[in-house]
Amino acid sequence: MNTRSIRFRLTVWYAGLLAGLLVLFGVSVYLGLSHYLKRTLADSLVKEARQIGEALLVNISLSGEEYVVDEIKEHLAPELNGLFVRVTRRDGSTLYESGLPKDGSFDPSDVTAAPSDPDEISSRVEHPARGADLLICAVPFTSRDGSRFLIEAGKPLEQSESVLHGLLLTFAVGLPVVVAVAVAGGYILMRSALAPVGEITRTAEQITSRNLSERLPEAKTGDEIEALSVALNRMIARIEHSFRHVNRFTADASHELRTPLTVLRGELEMIAQRPALPLDARETIGSALEETERLSKIVESLFAISRLDAGEALMTRERFDLAELVTSTADQMRLLAEDKQIAMTCNAVGRVEIEGDAGRVKQVVVNLLDNAIKYTGQGGTVNVSVGVTDGNAVLEVSDSGVGIPSEAMPHVFERFYRVDKTRSRQMGGAGLGLSIVNSICAAHQGGVSVESKEANGSRFTVQLPLADGQVKE
Repeated sequence: MNTRSIRFRLTVWYAGLLAGLLVLFGVSVYLGLSHYLKRTLADSLVKEARQIGEALLVNISLSGEEYVVDEIKEHLAPELNGLFVRVTRRDGSTLYESGLPKDGSFDPSDVTAAPSDPDEISSRVEHPARGADLLICAVPFTSRDGSRFLIEAGKPLEQSESVLHGLLLTFAVGLPVVVAVAVAGGYILMRSALAPVGEITRTAEQITSRNLSERLPEAKTGDEIEALSVALNRMIARIEHSFRHVNRFTADASHELRTPLTVLRGELEMIAQRPALPLDARETIGSALEETERLSKIVESLFAISRLDAGEALMTRERFDLAELVTSTADQMRLLAEDKQIAMTCNAVGRVEIEGDAGRVKQVVVNLLDNAIKYTGQGGTVNVSVGVTDGNAVLEVSDSGVGIPSEAMPHVFERFYRVDKTRSRQMGGAGLGLSIVNSICAAHQGGVSVESKEANGSRFTVQLPLADGQVKE
């Protein structure tokens, strides 16, 4: 998974925010419920204490203390109900204290004495050495005869804590499940929402200068993604128009230059044939003829490239044997290699059939072999091979020449790019041969690549689709 993708980051942020909010909500609910349970229990204990005072202690001077004790035991039954009840006089002496509860949840003897003669209702939590914690409410009461008492009523917090523990368990189990389900749902929604972006990206990767007529899919969602795809398609349309304009200008300019150059070359040749022409003038005209010829080749190359890029070049589609074509072309160029004492080998065994323009493909072979021979020193080697790899016809031309510097590798297929401009000019190069090779390969739905190290030779690899029915290795 790509951790830097928008989908992943949105999912993480969504999960983190949701988890944080749920934790905050859970803490709020837990604290609120804890406070509510304690307050409710405290209210009930205060009510119990007041009932003892108003019903039993109010006339204690008439009914007597024994009556109060008996009534508490009979009506409240603290030991049976798990209550703590203690009534103390103003001087701190105990009038009544409940005994050990039947369930043994706490020991009354561990409960500390209450503050003497308080003025208002108070509550506290006791932590006995044995048993559960107790919430105890102390209520001061004054009887009719002026006697002051402190009534304490308490109850274990076990039930409240049990509810809170159940809530914690619910949060502990439910929170991860809720977050997981929400994150999964959010991820699915984001994947669905961003699916058009992936489709746009895949289509954009396939659009090059040779298929600018294609357009990105426009998601009819009415959102920002649709606006983006529409804007990108408009941009591609403008780029397509610019490319067509440039290609048309190059083709038109090349076409218009062909006739003047032909006329100029013919007139220079006529002048050079005059018998009375001085020697220095004849040499000058010869040099001009060479430059005119070179300029004519550049114009023809530009015209060919522009038509190939625009898809306007007339190419015959025929089925032919690439191995046979390469073998015959290598034999024709072997004389050039022998003039420089270069050993040329050709390994093209078996039939490798492709569909395309044999003349254009031969131009690819000629340009690659011509470059290999030009930039390989005397006594070097040039190797040509044809084979089948991964369902494609593969042509490789390697040499032991000067190689290509690493900084020049990304530019070797650009128009007019020359690694050594002075040396290329001396050899008649204009930096268009490899650009023509690249355009012809692209027109045949193929490609060309290069591997090279300076002073260690180069290897150019051309891949072209096999013809239907050709055995794929």
